Amino acid sequence: QVQLVESGGGLVQAGGSLRLSCAASGNIFSVNAWGWYRQAPGKQREQRELVATITSAGNTNYADSVKGRFSISRDNAKNTVYLQMNSLKPEDTRVYYCNAGGLLGRTYYSTPYWGQGTQVTVSS
Repeated sequence: QVQLVESGGGLVQAGGSLRLSCAASGNIFSVNAWGWYRQAPGKQREQRELVATITSAGNTNYADSVKGRFSISRDNAKNTVYLQMNSLKPEDTRVYYCNAGGLLGRTYYSTPYWGQGTQVTVSS
């Protein structure tokens, strides 16, 4: 079992920045990769968009929509994964979720371990 708690969301103006945190506990040593997802209003859980991933080796990957603006990182000592979001746009308004995932080859896959989500709202 892995428990995840996200924080750091809020209301920000377009062009601003936020840093999301995902504090992990439990059997985190079994986790090979971490991911940040986001969910648009009215969309189902299965329609969450994968935004960024980081592997246990530190390799990162980003969706084209956030490449160059978002950065994922992790602090092993604090068991925390971060998502630094810069140059935010109104279309980034979503609920953001952290996931403790795995790797199939080089491809990330999600697991049932999700946090409760944190709301990010970007005003124009």
